[in-house]
Amino acid sequence: MAGVIRRLDETVVNRIAAGEVIQRPANAVKEMIENCLDAKATSIQVTVKDGGLKLLQIQDNGTGIRKDDMDIVCERFTTSKLQTFEDLSAIATYGFRGEALASISHVAHVTITTKTADAKCAYRASYSDGKLKGPPKPCAGNQGTQILVEDLFYNVSTRRKALKSPGDEYSRIIEVVSRYAIHNSGKSFSVKKQGETAADVRTLPGASVVDNIRGVFGNAVSRELIEVSCEDQKLAFKMNGYVSNANYSVKKCILVLFINHRLVESSTLKKAVETVYAAYLPKNTHPFLYLSLEINPQNVDVNVHPTKHEVHFLHEDSVIESVQKHIESKLLGSNSSRSYVTQTLLPGLLVSGGPELKSSSTTAEATERVYAHQMVRTDCRSQKLDAFLQPKPPPDPEPTGPSSRDAEPVGVEVDDSDMLEALNEAEGEEPEGDKESSVSVPDVQRKRPRTEQQQPEELTTAAAATPKRRVIKLSSIKELRSDISENTHKGLQEMLQNHSFVGCVSPQWTLIQHHTKLYLLNTTRLSQELFYQILIYDFGNFGVLRLSTPAPIYDLAMLALDSEESCWTPEDGPKESLAQYIVDFLKKKAEMLEDYFSLEVDQDGNVTGLPLLLDKYAPIMEGLPMFILRLATEVNWDNEKECFRDFSRECGMFYSIRKQYVLEAEPGDQQDAELNSWRWNVEHVICKALRTLLSPPKLFSEDGTVLQIANLPDLYKVFERC
Repeated sequence: MAGVIRRLDETVVNRIAAGEVIQRPANAVKEMIENCLDAKATSIQVTVKDGGLKLLQIQDNGTGIRKDDMDIVCERFTTSKLQTFEDLSAIATYGFRGEALASISHVAHVTITTKTADAKCAYRASYSDGKLKGPPKPCAGNQGTQILVEDLFYNVSTRRKALKSPGDEYSRIIEVVSRYAIHNSGKSFSVKKQGETAADVRTLPGASVVDNIRGVFGNAVSRELIEVSCEDQKLAFKMNGYVSNANYSVKKCILVLFINHRLVESSTLKKAVETVYAAYLPKNTHPFLYLSLEINPQNVDVNVHPTKHEVHFLHEDSVIESVQKHIESKLLGSNSSRSYVTQTLLPGLLVSGGPELKSSSTTAEATERVYAHQMVRTDCRSQKLDAFLQPKPPPDPEPTGPSSRDAEPVGVEVDDSDMLEALNEAEGEEPEGDKESSVSVPDVQRKRPRTEQQQPEELTTAAAATPKRRVIKLSSIKELRSDISENTHKGLQEMLQNHSFVGCVSPQWTLIQHHTKLYLLNTTRLSQELFYQILIYDFGNFGVLRLSTPAPIYDLAMLALDSEESCWTPEDGPKESLAQYIVDFLKKKAEMLEDYFSLEVDQDGNVTGLPLLLDKYAPIMEGLPMFILRLATEVNWDNEKECFRDFSRECGMFYSIRKQYVLEAEPGDQQDAELNSWRWNVEHVICKALRTLLSPPKLFSEDGTVLQIANLPDLYKVFERC
């Protein structure tokens, strides 16, 4: 018997249609982001709970929705972007069917809050099954629109069960927002989970495409990008974007493709481009590509898929072939060199198993010949890198001491011979007095038992002298010291103990030589770790850098909160209240801070002294406000071990050489001692201390802190081929 054909109920029809348009939470986010962009929004914030199934909130600062339009905004086929079918041939907006909000309202509870520029207040309305539940109510709100989607697929249980875990759905949402953020540079995007303060994806309004790629996919890909751009008048298309060069590859191809500013997929284009890269990349590896194609709207059919993630256009094969040829020409031009930065080499000793390298000074005693490419060329009389970069050697600058940073003098600068004489005279004397920095430089220096015996001239680089050492028996400090010892990279430690200083590239990077290899050191990371370890090993035994003028904690906290680095928002509360809280909090901890770390805070809420970690070295005081702020916000004061570790980390960051706080000299100011004092500190204090006081962690051999950039035997091979 033939079945009876019936007209489906309108509710069933709408839910079927909604299931085609909104297949998962990421589809809903994509549709609403496109609506935000159509409304000329420059800031889009996405908040998610349970992968978008429990809550999705999209807020923008666009033009908003008129109150008169709120009655029909969630009905099907209601749109402001299309009037006749012929308009599809020249569509220039993301949306055009008027199905997005209607589809969402049929499978979720929707609340819209919106305000236009000329409206006196915002209006809020709730929707269900495409219908307005009640008249819009006036409320407070900023210009733009906020759409709240709750309980997605609450009435489609099979669809809800078929979806993957909330974590997987959240990852898909991040992927969608990230791609729109890359393409829409100049607009601000953020995605975060509800209840969390930090966003998982965040782009800034003034960021470029490369900045956004760096923020989403990391530095590794952003520094290996090639800009591509081509135009064909005959085929009526224009293409621009960024693709990775032959130095970069990933296990899965990443193609961010926009056609007429619409995020789409194209398996044909993807295969064509991967064919080009097959000749340049290792087997089973793939490239990164961001491509934006602008094709004459009359040649594009955007209405071929319910979710609009596919489009068809005329001369598709010819356009793809043109794109393929242009990318291939760019790769041919970029294949002449390879980047050193991507090759982080492990700095071990004799890792290749080759013969032991001998110094050129001992060749006369060697029983077998040492070839030129095996000679280690280091000599204390040799010129350093700075000699080739400056017109004439600048006068030795006075080291940056506490006197230049509102502190009392630590001591006088003496040469090694004077230092040794003073040490010999002071050997039998018992030092007296308190722990202040008024002790002079020739006081007996400490040496840790964990370091090997040093040459006499290196004694001056030990940590700051203290009159009398306390024995620390705290189990938490012993555990932190044990963690440092167990995590030490022996190869790196030997390299730093026996290195030769070459020169400073910048406040962040320093060149050193070890045997026949040239290394680039991240001075910031190494100095942070150095001061952290000094704080752990010399716990409770620091001298004091006495500030000549006490620094009010309240003023320091206000300076920190006013800076962008603090990430302060009005939701955090008034700055004045936060600053006063920090004053009161640190005053309560003053006794402990002074006893353990020699950080002195008086009863008036002023910082009067800082710990003396290395002789002839004082921290850059421009970083003091953020240091004070982070002590109150980033240190776990409730757990002893975590408290000591967090405080030492923050203090190590404050004392380290950081580029943002270093004022570099202009080309015409090379003789300015103040501007070049950081160079003196790096060469004569930091690098010398690295030889005796640092146990470098194993991570430094893998994360780019230490990079091998040249090897003498390899250079000889290159010259031989030339």
